[in-house]
Formats: sequence, C-alpha cells, structure tokens
Amino acid sequence: MKDPHDVIIKPVISEKTYLQVEQSNTYTFVVQKSASKPEIKEAIEAIFDGVKVSRVNTLNRKGKRVRNRRNNTFSKRSDSKRAIVTLSEGEIELFTS
Repeated sequence: MKDPHDVIIKPVISEKTYLQVEQSNTYTFVVQKSASKPEIKEAIEAIFDGVKVSRVNTLNRKGKRVRNRRNNTFSKRSDSKRAIVTLSEGEIELFTS
C-alpha cells in the first residue's frame, strides 16, 4: 500500500464543502491522480483516527485554459482528481485551534 499522505494531497476548503459537512458528513479532498477508491478509503481511515468511511466518489477535473495578458498566449492549469468521502461514524477536524 502507498503511504496515506501521498494519496491524500489536501482538503478542499470552500463554502460548498462546509455545507456538505454540516448536512451529510461528507468531506472533499484533492487526491493523487492514480489513486483508486479503496486506496482513498484506507488512507482516510489511516490518517484520521476514529473515522469510518462508508462511501467514496471520485471525479477528474480538467485544468482550465488561461490567457497570458502580456504576450497574448494561452496556457493550461494542471488537471486534478477529487474524492468526495462520506463518513458513517466520526468526524474530521480540518482546523485545529
């Protein structure tokens, strides 16, 4: 198995993800492009203690095309993969005080 910290890159922090956490105990993470659903589930359960994952959904996002103003050329942002993880028990503290 891969190192769990190599599979999970970072959490997605936005208003939409906060609403999902409150309503359905669902968290969103940016993950490695080659990660599978079972690997993501094992990595979340290994990183966060007392958490039981019930469901993992993944989506591949294409990078946006962006324009450079100075020389009028285009470039592309990198592609990414996100995992939407639903927990059956426990919760994840995204910010520790």
